[in-house]
Amino acid sequence: MKGRGPVSLEQDLIDRSAPNFGALLDRQADAHPDRVALLVPHGADDQVNIWTPITFAQFRRQAHDVAAGLLGLGLGREQRVAIMSGTRTEWIIADMGISCAGGATTTVYPNTSPEETAYILTDSDSRIVFVDTAAQVDKIVSRTELADQIQQIVTFAGTDERTGADVHTLDPRVLTMAELIASGRRLLADDPQLVRRMIDSIRPIDLATLIYTSGTTGTPKGVEIEHGSWTYMGAAWEYKDFIGPDDLHLLWLPLSHAFGKCLLAICIQIGVAQAVEGRIPRLVRSIGEVRPTVMCGVPRIFEKIRAGVMTAAPQGRLTTRISHWAFAVGRDSRPYRLSGSRMPLALAARYRIADALVFATLKRKLGGVRFMISGGAKLSPQVQEWFYSAGIPIVEGYGATELCAVAFFSEPSTIRFGTVGPVCPGCEARIAEDGEVLVRGPIVARGYHNLPERTAESFVDGWFHTGDIGEFDETGSLHITDRKRDLFKTSGGKYVAPQKVEAALMANCPYLAQAVALGEGHKYAVALLTLDPEKLAVWGRRHGHPQMSYAELTRQPEVRSTIQGYVDRANAHLDRWETVKKFAMLDHNLDDEEGLVTTSLKVRRDVVANRYRDLWESLYKGDEVPEG
Repeated sequence: MKGRGPVSLEQDLIDRSAPNFGALLDRQADAHPDRVALLVPHGADDQVNIWTPITFAQFRRQAHDVAAGLLGLGLGREQRVAIMSGTRTEWIIADMGISCAGGATTTVYPNTSPEETAYILTDSDSRIVFVDTAAQVDKIVSRTELADQIQQIVTFAGTDERTGADVHTLDPRVLTMAELIASGRRLLADDPQLVRRMIDSIRPIDLATLIYTSGTTGTPKGVEIEHGSWTYMGAAWEYKDFIGPDDLHLLWLPLSHAFGKCLLAICIQIGVAQAVEGRIPRLVRSIGEVRPTVMCGVPRIFEKIRAGVMTAAPQGRLTTRISHWAFAVGRDSRPYRLSGSRMPLALAARYRIADALVFATLKRKLGGVRFMISGGAKLSPQVQEWFYSAGIPIVEGYGATELCAVAFFSEPSTIRFGTVGPVCPGCEARIAEDGEVLVRGPIVARGYHNLPERTAESFVDGWFHTGDIGEFDETGSLHITDRKRDLFKTSGGKYVAPQKVEAALMANCPYLAQAVALGEGHKYAVALLTLDPEKLAVWGRRHGHPQMSYAELTRQPEVRSTIQGYVDRANAHLDRWETVKKFAMLDHNLDDEEGLVTTSLKVRRDVVANRYRDLWESLYKGDEVPEG
């Protein structure tokens, strides 16, 4: 069913949403000053963390100190301030301080190249930059084009993490976060209403963030998002009422991404405590320490968890047989749990046994989480169904930076596998004649910074053209098939959605790290595959090749045969013309150093296709495979 999704215009959401981020924080701090807002970890990577709570009252006080410090530096309304940092508490406090001072946060991934960093800082006209490491200071200092533009560099730490030297020796423009806060406190002592007056003057239509897209199609575009869009998103999630103030969210996603920023707005609106841990090596330990009830991630994380369970023991072992039996029971139970109806007694008994033997262990490793949220890319229905079988619902959201990250989302109690749920309350969605998904409403961005022509192309009469192809089911839930520009046409005239093919491959092959489906103008689809180094090493040890390197293992006939079996399994979930007839395994993973993936690790499809054109086109030579 194409056409238009149900229109949802709950005016009370708009009326209830805060006018800006500072007012949003004020509401929570005034109503619940002692409620925990943030949990801050203290401990080395190999040590148990001590988690220090920050209440909403303390959060507001620190944000106001930063805001006053920025105003003291001469920050103007809607003036951009960049944050170059991984996910950490200081990022959140700096961001909220920028918002309370009337500025606009420009986000820069910490792994962004010096060249792209310079482009973002120049295009955004950022004058003040927050950084988490001395290495980030070097990126700024090394670019001569930034010498006159950047006026202040605020470091979260006081010492160079590499040498232990004082950070002030790095550049005369360096100021520590502690010094900025101290200057802000002095200003507030003289004028206690300094920040309050600024917050009261910030309008919903004022610029809050300038987020640069990851650039899978070329030069990054700065997306301008207003205060009112973020606060509306928080009110919309509160309206849906499936996350509450008693929940605990483990925040580890990049805050430079719109999804991370969206989660901040939601948690402040509802009053959800957030344990902030951006150190990926610490993630598993942190889950066990804080035991979150809600956790968000990208599909690759959920694929890796599932693959880890599937490859945990050799086929034929008793534990593997029990695991397979348990998930079969979980599959049988799904219709009853989805509909809320009572299971037959025998099935209910088997499910209790499956839960005790298998599912409880998985839930325990995930901290006893109630449900998880997936965003940032398409989640395979098979992965979603697998987790649901184990009693862990994954709520899938869909959107874009231009839509505050999440324009559609389902709920734990209304999951429809393969869909991303209905449109955000108070917004409209429809499908254009060519199948493109269009969205209109309070969450739509202002446009692209310094790109009026691109803005006019993508934002038409209030409708944002997502560039994604999709359709609505009978309940109004959206099913996304692919990117409009990524569809390729075989020589037989069939259109293939590569993301659908790649999702099937990733869901069915536990050894895969990346998959790229290609085939424009050819008889059938082929794929370039990379393998997970850790899982491949485990395979090597089990099969008598403990000393072989990653590259050597990818050339082993037994490895190819194993992967072929999984590709065949994936093909069973695809239409005939979508199936992967041949594939090539690369002897290395695609990474951002070669420009093959974005800073958010999305594959640059066109770049990969061109870089490896000779390889994947050679798969068509000298074969008799019929057209798809």
